[in-house]
This record gives sequence, C-alpha cells and structure tokens, in this order.
Amino acid sequence: MLAEPLNSEGPMLGRGDGVAVEWAVSSSPVPYDQAVAVMEARVAAIAAGEASELVWLLEHPPLYTAGVSARDEDLLDAGRFPVHRTGRGGQFTYHGPGQRVAYVMLDLGARGRDVRAFVRALEQWLIDGLGVFGVRADVREGRVGVWVERKGPGWSREDKIAAIGVKVRKWVSFHGVSLNVEPDLTHFGGIVPCGIQEHGVTSLVDLGVLATMDEADSALKTGFERRFGPVRNAAPPI
Repeated sequence: MLAEPLNSEGPMLGRGDGVAVEWAVSSSPVPYDQAVAVMEARVAAIAAGEASELVWLLEHPPLYTAGVSARDEDLLDAGRFPVHRTGRGGQFTYHGPGQRVAYVMLDLGARGRDVRAFVRALEQWLIDGLGVFGVRADVREGRVGVWVERKGPGWSREDKIAAIGVKVRKWVSFHGVSLNVEPDLTHFGGIVPCGIQEHGVTSLVDLGVLATMDEADSALKTGFERRFGPVRNAAPPI
C-alpha cells in the first residue's frame, strides 16, 4: 500500500538502453566475507561487459564493518562482534538480522558517470522507499545516511534509519545501503555509528511501523525502479 506519492525531485539515473537490473534476494544470512568476494567478482565481470547489473538484498550475521574513514576510537566494544575492515566509503557501521542490506552493483558508465548524483539517487531511493510506509525521512548536511525527526511533549531528536557506504571501481559501483527494519538496536552500542555521537539510531518497527522484511523489500523495489529503472527477478549469486 502506497501511503503517499513518490517524490519526483532528485536525480534519476536510468539507463538509456532500458536494460533491467537483476534483483536478487537471499533468504538466509550471508557471511560478510563471502558477500564481499561475490561483489568483487561481479564488479569485475560487469566492468568487462560479461555480467548484468545486480542489486543483491540480504541480511548478515551480527558484525561491524569499518570503512576507509573509520576511527579506532569509534569502536567501543571490539570483542562484541566480528569487525571487518572494508574498502567502502564511510566509518563504522553495524549489520545484523532484521536489517536489510542492499548491495548495489551498477554500471555508472551507462548512467552518467556522476558519483555525487549516484549517491544522491541512493539517498532518494531510501527516502522514496520509506515514504511507502508513510515515514518522512531526509538527509542532513554533514551527515551520511537517511534520517527521521522524532518529537514528543517537550522533546525532539533526529535518528538515523538507513546507512550508505559505496565504492566505485572502473565506473562500477559496489557495497551499497542498509535499512533498519527490525534489528536489535542495542547492537549499535558497540560502535559510534558513522562517527556521529550526538544522534541515535532507529528502525521501522521502532517507529511503530510493523513492516515485514518482504514488505520492506517491496517498498525498496518500488523506490529503486523510480530512481534507476526496471528490474528483473534473479537468483541470489550464492
């Protein structure tokens, strides 16, 4: 059910040839190292013209990842979950059950060769997807990710609901985004998420939206097609 119309503002990064992106969903948690190996191989194949673009939706077992800008002091509990050093942009983030990770392997050479526009399109994709549930979200200057404003009698705050961390090689993107559907929010306590201490983390369920993962996937597909063009269902790569 669409709660409000999708926003027509922001970048649209469709392909001129209209070729559909493969859309794959893994039904069980995927180990992080295996996912990275698959992405590396797929990116090389896309760059060589030997494979289609792919968006791969999955969950990971509980873990922390450190992007290229991660600061050691932001890892507050190094023994809590495995820590994976990765080449994506950004700082520390958490992945785990109840969080939808979407690895986005797109040929940016066919989509304008504008990395900033690509990141803005990823942000707007998440905002569009959240809008399906009536959740108003936005980006904030100087902060990575997608945020929601929360208010109560005498108080207000901004919490992060989705993260973005990407890398581009030979004009092919990989890594991607994560959306908090119903993760254990206490698991974020072992890090300073994305280096931001003064704000919190939330999820759809924490906001009172009792969405299933399948419903979240459907909303993400709707938003993705709005920003990037058509998709076609495919088997997960592993």
